[in-house]
Amino acid sequence: MDKTIAAISTSIGEAGIGIVRMSGKTAIEIGKSVFVPANNREISDDSNRKLLYGHIYDGDTLIDEVLVAFMHAPYTYTKEDMVEIYTHGSIVSVKKVLELLLKRGADIAERGEFTKRAFLNGRLDLSQAEAVIDVIKAKTDSSYKQSINQLKGGLKDKISSLRNSLMEILMFVEVAINFSEDGQEELNTSKVIKDGRMLLEEMSELINTSNKGKIIRDGVNTIILGKPNVGKSSLLNNLLRENRAIVTDVPGTTRDMIEEFININEVAIRLVDTAGIRETDDIVEKIGVERSLELSENADLIIAIFDISNELDEEDHKILEIIKDKKTIVLLNKVDLGSIVAKEEIENTIGEVRIIETSMNHEIGIKELEESIVELFYLGDINMDSDIIISNSRHEKLLRESKQSLSDAIDAIESGIPIDCAEVDLRNSWIKLGEITGESTTPESVLDKIFSEFCIGK
Repeated sequence: MDKTIAAISTSIGEAGIGIVRMSGKTAIEIGKSVFVPANNREISDDSNRKLLYGHIYDGDTLIDEVLVAFMHAPYTYTKEDMVEIYTHGSIVSVKKVLELLLKRGADIAERGEFTKRAFLNGRLDLSQAEAVIDVIKAKTDSSYKQSINQLKGGLKDKISSLRNSLMEILMFVEVAINFSEDGQEELNTSKVIKDGRMLLEEMSELINTSNKGKIIRDGVNTIILGKPNVGKSSLLNNLLRENRAIVTDVPGTTRDMIEEFININEVAIRLVDTAGIRETDDIVEKIGVERSLELSENADLIIAIFDISNELDEEDHKILEIIKDKKTIVLLNKVDLGSIVAKEEIENTIGEVRIIETSMNHEIGIKELEESIVELFYLGDINMDSDIIISNSRHEKLLRESKQSLSDAIDAIESGIPIDCAEVDLRNSWIKLGEITGESTTPESVLDKIFSEFCIGK
């Protein structure tokens, strides 16, 4: 925290502008040492939070024509002194400016270090800091709104409310422990149990949003599965509305997975086209098939494609075994070539499942497929502007642990177990909730993992 950090905050490439930012005790001093205002006026405190036009110089060497903002603590993103330099958006320009700042005493920022400092300095709680990366990565309006709601403190307020209610129960129990002989006499167990049960219901409602929350945040992990040459890559191209995957009549053309995101009625779909499932002696293709099988194990949805114009063979039946008991939509493709496979043959093997007859060449069934996906993962019952949604696995885990501790405490009180035992569980429940927002001590390893998901300039 004593270091002044610097990083490029915009994507590396050609753009209208590029941004290099610094934060720390010597940020303004370093900024003044390299920036020469166009009007040659002195950079004073009156320049705070104003855009100044001028040039960046390394000694007598002109680096770039820029705009610079000097921002004094504590009213900055990190609550430290900050400088942001707006350069021309070329790779060379932003790198030269960054190299100059490092030469003048700044250190290169680690991933997410600006936001980590905002958290450590108390500007953001931990859930808000995590929301920053979700805003950056949002792929639909729904995920963006959910992330913004968390960023402005929606989850923080809810967790604080739960902790306050839990603390009232905890204080009630501690008074009974400290000011009565056996701890049980003065404790109104019916009130503690009633209040505790109400809290458990609130926690359950919050936890129950996690499945949809993860879909909003990460999208539906969807695997396209089938033998070679049944139309997997054509399906990917049709859903993307572009020729993303190579399509040929040669079996085994797709040897590695191709991953793309699509947005279907505000449901983000992470779509993976996999290598065709078949026995092969080709080493590269064999690796691709193994990856396909591994991915299918953790998929939220499998789109299994079969050639309706040919009878099901041994490899088709192997795929049917893979998708059994998994959330699946079955496509009977090449319907334009005639139908040999009956829907009943599929259902007799894996049970009732959504089956759609398609033709990738004539785009038959594509619309029905999209509607089926949306129906399976419908999110319309959630108000993204106001509802508190759990979309982060860390938050869900801590909520479940907090709920379990609270449940154990209530069970202990109902069973007449010494109240000291209940007090330990109540306090643990309160601490676990605090880890969500960072109000309880959070291990450094957890913080490092959270902020490692950020880009360097954020």
